[in-house]
Amino acid sequence: MAGRPGRCRPEVASRPGPGRRDPLAGRLESLFVLALATGLRRAELLGLRWSDIDLSGRALFVRQTLQRTDRGLEFVPPKTHRSSRPVPLSALAVAALESQRVRQARERLAAGEVWSDLGLVFASTIGTAMQPRNVNRRFEQLRAAAGLDWLHLHDLRHAFATFLLDQGEELRTVMELLGHSTIRMTADTYGHVLPARARQAASAIDRLLGEEVTA
Repeated sequence: MAGRPGRCRPEVASRPGPGRRDPLAGRLESLFVLALATGLRRAELLGLRWSDIDLSGRALFVRQTLQRTDRGLEFVPPKTHRSSRPVPLSALAVAALESQRVRQARERLAAGEVWSDLGLVFASTIGTAMQPRNVNRRFEQLRAAAGLDWLHLHDLRHAFATFLLDQGEELRTVMELLGHSTIRMTADTYGHVLPARARQAASAIDRLLGEEVTA
């Protein structure tokens, strides 16, 4: 059962020693795919709970985010009423979530009694909230391995938006999916000629994750 937004106990980050695998290696693939397929912000992805997802209805609902405050990491409501929103799920997004559910079930079994049941979709290996910097660190490792130093995690959100606009979606639809507070914000960001960088970002992530998205 999902709890109310509040303080959380983050994962304890540790540097892998000799002969040990990076605990984040391969764990965040579904998170990166979902970022590209939905345009969710990092804080929204890390606040996502299984109770916020309707796989049969192919939709998710943004109801909380993971933010760092002066008291540490906390689950808090989205900043604006437009940020609290439903987001439809593509087949790619559904597949990513199904893979994540299987992966997490294995981790939960391995963790046993130390598992913290917060209901998070993207959690540490013991169920606690993930440190946001660990998500960035893993993404930076992926982009370095691919020689794509220009690529940033937030570019996945931009790629999602530019894909929609390139396919003729209305600016207001894109605004609602991104959770922007005003349509002017969306227009100022994406209303000009679509940048080649955003398209390259999506293609690069497809290569990195081994996913192929057909038109």
